[in-house]
Amino acid sequence: MGLGTLTWGGDTGADEAAAQLAAFVEAGGTLVDTADVYADGEAERLLGGLLDDLVPRERVVLATKAVARRHDGPFGGGASRGALLAALEGSLTRLDTDHIDLWQLHAWDDAVPLEETLAAVDAAVRSGKVRYAGLSNYAGWQTASAAARQASVPGAAPLVSTQVEYSLLERGVEREVVPACLHHGLGVLPWAPLGRGVLTGKYRTSTPADSRGASAVFGPYVERHRTDRAARIVQAVVTAADGLGTSPLAVALAWVRDRPGVVAPVVGARDTLQLRGSLVAEDLTLPAAIRAALDDVSGVEFGYPERRLP
Repeated sequence: MGLGTLTWGGDTGADEAAAQLAAFVEAGGTLVDTADVYADGEAERLLGGLLDDLVPRERVVLATKAVARRHDGPFGGGASRGALLAALEGSLTRLDTDHIDLWQLHAWDDAVPLEETLAAVDAAVRSGKVRYAGLSNYAGWQTASAAARQASVPGAAPLVSTQVEYSLLERGVEREVVPACLHHGLGVLPWAPLGRGVLTGKYRTSTPADSRGASAVFGPYVERHRTDRAARIVQAVVTAADGLGTSPLAVALAWVRDRPGVVAPVVGARDTLQLRGSLVAEDLTLPAAIRAALDDVSGVEFGYPERRLP
């Protein structure tokens, strides 16, 4: 599993963030994912303050992202060379580190030639300030275009991963994105692997007051997956969890963890107790019959010329 920090510096304060990071590393976790725009940069700043003071920097694979707009002005966002390199310097300052282990392009930018964007990535890697580069939220053709470009240019930094929404409730990436990743050798890092919290089963009858679904900020984010189709999938997950003597959360995470191409689901937690519940999935292996039942109830439509994953 990877540890996500979307709410750090906002809903998640410093003490709780410290407890989560300590519990995650103690359990053997290494990948910690953030972004320059999470809580307007406060997530990076909070994480940076915890590294070395709480957890040795060398024990963490530190991942962050750039491209999303941080402020007005020509270099306040986007995937131009100037904007990307300015974003990198800002992230390094907030994270209080001299290098990023995994620097991810947070989104495709129609306004900038792909060659310029990737040349900036190459410059960041050559400088030693970035060790590996990846993508996030790219469509299938965008993923393939970027990966093929890097593979064709001598000395270019290969792309190693892409971070996309992927769960039993959101399997659209199986149509084109995951096949592109498998072909080009990119690892898949699922974000929202719990269907934005819906797959835990907590929203089946109501909206808990302390949940993201009750938040003015995150309520619409959760509502997207509160559908009749989602209810059927959640019920199947709950039934599987009951039969296995575990939690719906663990079943949902184990399912996505074992999908083709997946390297590490990135989980965000309200508190340390919830995070520990997610880490239980590391020890869970779903029986083939349960995997098949979950595949069936959550299946997505495929058409020409798409092909299903094995």
